Amino acid sequence: MSALGRVVRSGVGRRRVQTLVIVLTTMVAVAASVLGGSLLVVSGAPFDDAFARQHGAHLSVEYDAARTSAGQARSTERADGVAAAAGPFRAVSVNPRIHEAADAWPMTIVGRGDPDGAVDDLTLTAGRWAARPGEIVLNTDASLFPTLGLELTFPGLPSSPTLKVVGAARSVTQSADAWVTPAQVTELSTPDRPGGYQMLYRFTAADTAAQVSAGRKAVTAGVKAVTGTQSWLTIRASAERDTALYVPFLLAFGVLGLVMSVLIVGNVVASTVGAGLRRIGVLKAIGFTPAQVVRAYVGQALIPAAVGTALGLLAGHLLAVPVMSETSDVYGTASLAVVPWVDAAVVAAVLGLVAVTAWASAWRAGRLRTVDAIAVGRVAQTERGRWAARLAGRLPLPRPLALGLTRPFARPARALAMGTAVLFGAAAITFTVGMGASLGEVTKAKAHAAADVTVAAPLPKLGPDGPIATTQPAPDSAAVAAVIEAQPATRTYYSTASARATLPGVAGTTAVVAFAGDASWGGYTMVSGRWIAEPGEAVVPTAFLTATGKHIGDTVTLNGLGEAVNVRIVGEVLDPRNDGMQVFTDAATLAPAHPDLTDTTQHIAVKSGTDVATYVDALNKGLKPLGVTARTGGAEGGSDMVVTLNALSALLTLMLVAVAALGVLNAVVLDTRERVRELGVHKALGMTPRQMIAMVITSIVVTGLVGGALGVPLGVTLHGWVIPAMGHSAGLNLPDSVLAVYHATELALLVLGGLFIAVLGALMPASWAARVRTATALRTE
Repeated sequence: MSALGRVVRSGVGRRRVQTLVIVLTTMVAVAASVLGGSLLVVSGAPFDDAFARQHGAHLSVEYDAARTSAGQARSTERADGVAAAAGPFRAVSVNPRIHEAADAWPMTIVGRGDPDGAVDDLTLTAGRWAARPGEIVLNTDASLFPTLGLELTFPGLPSSPTLKVVGAARSVTQSADAWVTPAQVTELSTPDRPGGYQMLYRFTAADTAAQVSAGRKAVTAGVKAVTGTQSWLTIRASAERDTALYVPFLLAFGVLGLVMSVLIVGNVVASTVGAGLRRIGVLKAIGFTPAQVVRAYVGQALIPAAVGTALGLLAGHLLAVPVMSETSDVYGTASLAVVPWVDAAVVAAVLGLVAVTAWASAWRAGRLRTVDAIAVGRVAQTERGRWAARLAGRLPLPRPLALGLTRPFARPARALAMGTAVLFGAAAITFTVGMGASLGEVTKAKAHAAADVTVAAPLPKLGPDGPIATTQPAPDSAAVAAVIEAQPATRTYYSTASARATLPGVAGTTAVVAFAGDASWGGYTMVSGRWIAEPGEAVVPTAFLTATGKHIGDTVTLNGLGEAVNVRIVGEVLDPRNDGMQVFTDAATLAPAHPDLTDTTQHIAVKSGTDVATYVDALNKGLKPLGVTARTGGAEGGSDMVVTLNALSALLTLMLVAVAALGVLNAVVLDTRERVRELGVHKALGMTPRQMIAMVITSIVVTGLVGGALGVPLGVTLHGWVIPAMGHSAGLNLPDSVLAVYHATELALLVLGGLFIAVLGALMPASWAARVRTATALRTE
């Protein structure tokens, strides 16, 4: 081994605290950066691969067949910007039944002669394509499980046709729930419900929402009877939503880790150079060149950084396992994995930053003259901070505390580096506390759990093909309401009933929740607009507006409810359930089209001071003959993703706090070693071990408080940027109640978090200073 190699190895082995600090700092930065960068890169890869292979439609449009001819729909393929088009395909919204007594399942059925095409090339996953009347192919991702041989009946149509499932297919752009022959789809339509014509387009430019919007305007310019549209960007966002949700906060932790790496590595190397001036002079005296001295200190930083990088890569890959979704079964592509070039980019960036930072800090060592370095040695500079010592001497404080308070002014650069580490640690704590509170607000909004008591309808029995028919009569909603009203402690209540509907131009079903009574107190968090006030109005989640291209004030048509129902959107509600495809409206709105809503749930608020458990017992006595049961509390609102996000953020925060505490530890260790002779003098003059610990701890109090005071606003700012970005990734607009989660008392306590980090880092060197023998300290040069 060369002389330079021996110097590097000796420095790494001798400075264990500094080595550990660099290892942990780079590990946190690499782990968060690898995970966040990989999710950012690969979250949409499975969908993009399938979209390219199947020539997915950038835009699907449904034109009203009653006011538009097939020729008019076909002529839109000549619009500017259209690269390819398929259709027109006749589309209808129908309500087939699996069993005679089971509920109907609304679905959009499209007539296509074959699965191939220049746009939306369908992939058969089972069976074969429908070749003759009486056959149907189900979408693999539809509500009904595509069981071959399953028979669907259509009792609402004149001839009550029966269709047999002969295949299953997948549309990457979700163009329909099922497909039949063109002749069959005509038989499924009626004069009062003629359906529409579906056109599928690929544009020359469709990478952004603005480009898709421009294409929509071009193809619909000459046709006014447009009943629905669906952009591929909405489907893509839904496909990558689970993984994209993690990206903003992981990138935030990655940036925090990288900045802390630069600052702490630079501080460690600079402190090492300052503490090892005599050693540098000796190295130069025996023949080391300035460049070799610089390389020695850079090497002492790069070796632990390389170890931390390797550990960070391992941690990033392990954390990716529960975060990345397995999508091979969904799109027929390889499952998500960390992309190798992301690993390479992160490793190069982190090690490059460490090398540059270490070189900048070690450059001072290379420029030192040999005689000056040997002459200066390890003698501490005592000139700085005298004014602070004189001022502290006038304070009514014990002498050890006064001496401790003056120490940051004697080493301002070191105190600044220590305070910066505390600042980022406090920012991480503040951000994590705020994110947990915000996720709690989202979970509460999802649960709608404001009710004290709920009376839920019995769940239907499910089989492999859907709900199983039952002869048991549904509970009488009016009788249940009468029992609730008879309870003296009932303050107010409302009921909800659900149905399924389809939207023109949008595949899949949309959940419709109908309210009877005032539900404004039920825990529904409004983002914009207002709650429903009369029949014909509806509120919808953000994802619904995005998928349909609607806005507050627009009217949307709900199909598949017996007859078409038009509702006007008056508000936007925060609700991430069912991918946001929900409509909340008044029960009277659905009464003409769906008068037999039976799966009713009652939500009850009791009078103030009422014992809820006693109320539930009394209520259940009256409900027992009706076959339903009351229980305390509202709906369940837990989320595995929220648990994962909280656990992951807590883990990364603990790592950053540990790094910040180690940064303080490194600085205090260097400080106490430089002052070891001074500490011996204090002990010789009668300072006790407890006073020694108090002096060392007090030396970081000001730094900890200032770092915490500056770190808390940084954490609040980070929260204000990351949480809305996470909401956007999940397709949600977040109201102020989710963002404004910090309170004055909580912020004051978080400021003390900076002091906690500083004290945590100073405890070990303070204990060492208290244990050092007086004679040993006085003999130290």
